[in-house]
Amino acid sequence: MTTALITGSTAGIGAAFARRLAAGGHDLVLVARDTKRLREQATELHDRHGIEAEVLTADLATDSGIDAVAARLGERRNPVDLLVNNAGFGNKGRFLEVSMADELTMLKVHCEAVLRLTSAATESMRERGRGGVVNVASVAAFVPRGTYGASKAWVVQFTQGVAKDLAGSGVRLMALCPGFVRTEFHARAGMGTDNIPGWMWLDADKVVAAALGDLARGKSLSIPDPRYKALMGATKLVPRGVLGGITSRTGRKYGPR
Repeated sequence: MTTALITGSTAGIGAAFARRLAAGGHDLVLVARDTKRLREQATELHDRHGIEAEVLTADLATDSGIDAVAARLGERRNPVDLLVNNAGFGNKGRFLEVSMADELTMLKVHCEAVLRLTSAATESMRERGRGGVVNVASVAAFVPRGTYGASKAWVVQFTQGVAKDLAGSGVRLMALCPGFVRTEFHARAGMGTDNIPGWMWLDADKVVAAALGDLARGKSLSIPDPRYKALMGATKLVPRGVLGGITSRTGRKYGPR
């Protein structure tokens, strides 16, 4: 059996990765801040699929939390073969409406944690000549939408750059860029979603299935739905200045409020 470590594993896309990988016979290291939910998840996946599920409580907004996960990724005796950097959150409000502390925390989780954990994982993976990393970004990476979009754009550029640097090593890296997915993400940020059209919503399990298929095919970027692939293709045809105005207006009309 191989072992996968998933951050933000107790809800949404992270939980979907855990279900899919456990069903495929992978042992898991489940990472999140809520120990109770982690233990419940680990027990359920163990009982249902007969896999081993470790629990690692860690807050990736802190150095100690990142250090703890990095240490687990660096273990040679029980190595991690797949890292899924899924932990993340959104801030409600436009720029200057969100506190600087919250903006910096977002960068800590979305960028610094991804950088440090990817480094810890790929170092040992390269030594073994195999392994994979999925860094969960967003289609927001491709449009001008503030700190959240900028942090996800960094994830995409970083991941694809490292994928090229490690080409031929046996280590695969991929940035996953879904659109709106039905998870706890918006509720946790206090964002309403009633104004988002139904066609824009994606199912987390289908997103994960498409992502793992793209990773197996060696892709460094996955946009796991034809609708969003078409939308992102259309953005390439619009000048950046015009696109910024469109995405700002569209965000106010259809985005979380």
